[in-house]
Amino acid sequence: MTNESLLRQAVAHHQRGELAEADALYAQVLERDPASFDALHLSGVIARQRGHAQRALELIGRAIALDGTRAIAHCNYGAAQQDAGSDEDALASYERALALQPAYPLALCNRANALRRLGRLDEALHGYAAALALSPRYPEALCNRALALQELGRHDEALDGFAAALDARPAYPEAVNGAAVSLLATGDADGALQGFDRALQLRPAYAEAWCGRAGLLLHDGQPEAALDSWHRALAARPGYARAQLGLANTLRALGRHEAAVIAYRQAKKVGADAAAVDYLLAALGTGTAPPASPPEYVAALFDSYAPRFERHLVDELRYRTPELLVRLLARHLPEGTLRDVLDLGCGTGLCGPLLRPFARHLAGVDLSRAMLARARALAVYDELACADIVPFLQAGDRQWQVLAAADVLVYVGDLDALFGAARRALAPGGLFAFSVEALDEGTHALRPSGRYAHGAPYLRECAARHGFAVRALEPCTLRQDSGAGVAGLLAVIAPE
Repeated sequence: MTNESLLRQAVAHHQRGELAEADALYAQVLERDPASFDALHLSGVIARQRGHAQRALELIGRAIALDGTRAIAHCNYGAAQQDAGSDEDALASYERALALQPAYPLALCNRANALRRLGRLDEALHGYAAALALSPRYPEALCNRALALQELGRHDEALDGFAAALDARPAYPEAVNGAAVSLLATGDADGALQGFDRALQLRPAYAEAWCGRAGLLLHDGQPEAALDSWHRALAARPGYARAQLGLANTLRALGRHEAAVIAYRQAKKVGADAAAVDYLLAALGTGTAPPASPPEYVAALFDSYAPRFERHLVDELRYRTPELLVRLLARHLPEGTLRDVLDLGCGTGLCGPLLRPFARHLAGVDLSRAMLARARALAVYDELACADIVPFLQAGDRQWQVLAAADVLVYVGDLDALFGAARRALAPGGLFAFSVEALDEGTHALRPSGRYAHGAPYLRECAARHGFAVRALEPCTLRQDSGAGVAGLLAVIAPE
């Protein structure tokens, strides 16, 4: 049998998904002709399909060395580079493919995928649009464009995109899962759960869908059910950092602290964010607590929490901190004067409508883009910024008449940097109102909840050290937790 006949048979097996048979025939071709471009290239494609990125790079690279004029080989080489985590290199390979064949939908879509992974989302959207201009019902381009919109927080548009992808390919688990994520982000938890379950019907070993399901169940107050889904995610993808960290968080939420410590250590070992893991281990009494929560941890926590934040706090935890804090603040504000007001850690904007009557200009700052998107929808704030509150206060010479921080200092242990920045940012006669969880003894402590508590003497001492006078420091109940009230302190301080 000639090499041409062997190659035709191999390609036929490959097209039917019979990878082992195809690979064996490609190997036979290469035994006879080690310089067969097609056998090298397609053997590399099979290696990638089997999850062997480095082997794919070796084989496709050898093919390109023989003939660098084939756009498809550069495109597949880029895909293997992406599999190996080299997005910049992959982008260059897709550029080479498109230089050889500009009207190449696969290369345009893959190039957009690389841009999306590099965080260049607007460029990625242009790339998907170019692919779809050539192939309007291209499922991968439709789905991945929707994922880029999702990352930009444009969830309604993303849902339309996932629907279009599913119209082009009805049994498309990535599009079903993507739609579930956007449904959850828009507050449709029931629809999201149905979506995750549908994705898992299509692909039972779909780790991302198991994780989405688990996170939803955990936030919905079903930690035992969440545990099962985290375990299923890890069975589908052993060593998956997202699932391992979620498992540890759920064990912590269940009060199974020894098991949680083991799970957190494993999460760190498999690549979970080390600063976040060390912080959570410190909350469980293992290690030293940092001065404040890691910003990336806080941003990720509230990005995931945003769709259910208000319902969970207000309806389930009877959260009253914004109302109580603004009521206390109002007692110390002279009537009839509007002020520049900054809502620190504004979240979804629970304080915004309460602060608006006192504000000439109302601004908010928060680390979570998802929370800010919800605050923006209120149309209450004149200005919103995504930033860490201390650097935001330190930047420039801007001064405010009122700073308010409801349930924000629970993510700051050592208050020196914050009080110093607040003192600098407050105009003469200004007020800083904030809440903390109350600590009976000591200065501040990181609790198993992952939140700091502060002692009243520490607040007074820190305020004095930074030139503040304490106008009010009152006990209160911030919210309910497991049926019990969480003791807190409300404070109003002013520059002396």
